[in-house]
Amino acid sequence: MSSAPPRYTTTAIALHWLLAPALLALLALGIYMTELPLSPARLRLYNWHKWAGMTVALLSLLRLAWRLTHRPPPHEDLPRWQAGVAHAAHLLLYVLFFAVPLAGWVYSSAAGVPIVWFGVLPLPDLVAPDRGLAEAIRPLHGALAYALAALVAVHVAAALKHHWFDGLDTLRRMWPWWPARR
Repeated sequence: MSSAPPRYTTTAIALHWLLAPALLALLALGIYMTELPLSPARLRLYNWHKWAGMTVALLSLLRLAWRLTHRPPPHEDLPRWQAGVAHAAHLLLYVLFFAVPLAGWVYSSAAGVPIVWFGVLPLPDLVAPDRGLAEAIRPLHGALAYALAALVAVHVAAALKHHWFDGLDTLRRMWPWWPARR
């Protein structure tokens, strides 16, 4: 008689699946908007991108607070080295969850373009306007975003591999509508 696999909490699952599509949408929007000519539409997309980025940063902060106060279920039957790599990858994901929007915020501040969250709440500038700093930070923001996207792709591939090829219950632990085995 097998027991149900240990699952993440409902809150952890909700934050995971709220952030996953948001990160993908931010990456797609970031790529799309930078290719547009200067126009009101491009400026509007930049504002949306900033609003969404700050929202993701806030949700990431909530996710980190939840994670620090609620232990995740133990790793499944992974070899020790794979469990170590998984732990390191999750740690790097959290670092990038904050590094990407923080670099964007610094870039926006250095470029002299304030962030007004949803057009209502002005966020403080993190640095004084500085064209040189803005030009240095902009590619860093993009590189960090691509690094996050690559790590997310590895994360998804690893989850699918562990679930479908290794026979572990990886997806059942985090998928909200996939019932646990009885």
